[in-house]
Formats: sequence, C-alpha cells, structure tokens
Amino acid sequence: MLLVDTNVLVDVLKNDALWVEWSMRQLNTQSQVHELVINPVIYAELSLTFQAVEALDKTLDDIGLRICEIPRPALFLAGKAFACYRCGVGRKITCWVISSWVPTPQCCAARCLPAMFAATGLRWCV
Repeated sequence: MLLVDTNVLVDVLKNDALWVEWSMRQLNTQSQVHELVINPVIYAELSLTFQAVEALDKTLDDIGLRICEIPRPALFLAGKAFACYRCGVGRKITCWVISSWVPTPQCCAARCLPAMFAATGLRWCV
C-alpha cells in the first residue's frame, strides 16, 4: 500500500504543465508495485479542486484510489509531534516528515517520542 501525496494528484487533475508528466509516470510506475491509497486528510485537501463530493468520489473511483483510514497509533504520534512543534514556538522549525525527523534536546518530547513510537508497533525511521 502506498499513500499518494495530494500534490501528485492535483498535478494530474489540473494537468499542471511542469509536473503532470512526472506525476503520471510515478502513479503508473507505483501502481504496478503497490495499491495506491489516500487518507481522509488527502481527501479533504483534494475536495478543494471539486465542486461536489460526488465528482470527487467518481474521480477517485475512476483512478482506482481507495480511502484508507489513518491508524490510531499514527494519529497518536501526530499529536506528539505537534507537541514538539508547539515547544518550538518562537524558534524557526525546519520542515520534516516523521521518517526523517530527529528530535532535538530542546524538544519537550525528544526523550520520549522514540519510545512512544516503538510502543505503537510502527517503525521509527531516522
């Protein structure tokens, strides 16, 4: 299962001159190896490009994308990551994703986040 980023889908749906070719190639290549899915957040983001829920649902059906719920352990971690972000108020924070983020000693959850992540059964990738 591979979660497709909103921007890749918008590139295709809006026929973005700079990115549509790359995005289509990635979708086609990855669909040969993985089931392509989106989550409810991506669904909400995509809704901005449609006038009606029925049109969005039909497009997702036509593309063959399934909506996959976000696992509760991942939501739990998102809350913890948000707590770390809030600890950084007043300081510039580098954009990150959970797979490449390394908590700093200044972060309030720096000592406990890896352990919390392990407790969820998800893999901590640094």
